[in-house]
Amino acid sequence: MLLIGMFDSPYVRRVAISMRRLGLPFEHRNWSVGADFDRIREYSPLGRVPVLVLEDGTPLVESAAILDTLDDMAGPSRALLPATGTSRREALRLMSLAIAAAEKAREVLYESMVRPPEKFHEPWVARCRSQMHGALDVLEQACVRCGPSGWLVEDRLTQADITTASMCTFLAESMGIFDAPARYPLLHAHDTQCEQLPDFQATYSKWFMAVVKK
Repeated sequence: MLLIGMFDSPYVRRVAISMRRLGLPFEHRNWSVGADFDRIREYSPLGRVPVLVLEDGTPLVESAAILDTLDDMAGPSRALLPATGTSRREALRLMSLAIAAAEKAREVLYESMVRPPEKFHEPWVARCRSQMHGALDVLEQACVRCGPSGWLVEDRLTQADITTASMCTFLAESMGIFDAPARYPLLHAHDTQCEQLPDFQATYSKWFMAVVKK
């Protein structure tokens, strides 16, 4: 299989980490949505990443659809998202919050990086920051309920951990969410625990732009 996209994208990265955890080999194309837009569009008309090209040549877009396919390939006993019940609902809830926080941060970044200074809309940026921190506050509280293992759902690493850590590492490097140590100490500890794992280290790529201050 072929995975397209740079690992500084948390969406690409959560797919890559999941494939490594599940033992699903892949070839990686480190293509940028900026510099390699036309090449990416050969596989996805959206020109977005991640794109996963299956062995039969079928291209899948959107990381949620890709992760669902990977779990299906791995089978229910190895799937990273719990199959049913309370654990599944909680994992999806936490993943949705982490993704929403990253999406709000992305809007702040685009406002700062793309819009001309004279058209910068601070009330909108403040609203997005507030929404981002609202989601992170809930994730911090979820970490209070972690058991001795330190994982968010069940006593094992699940997709809730992979997605949350992928998004939080991106937010730490792009928005400085862990710069104030007292604000999200448990979420920071969870992120550190995940980032020490070999599959996370093998897919790490540092955010290369300046931090947008809170």
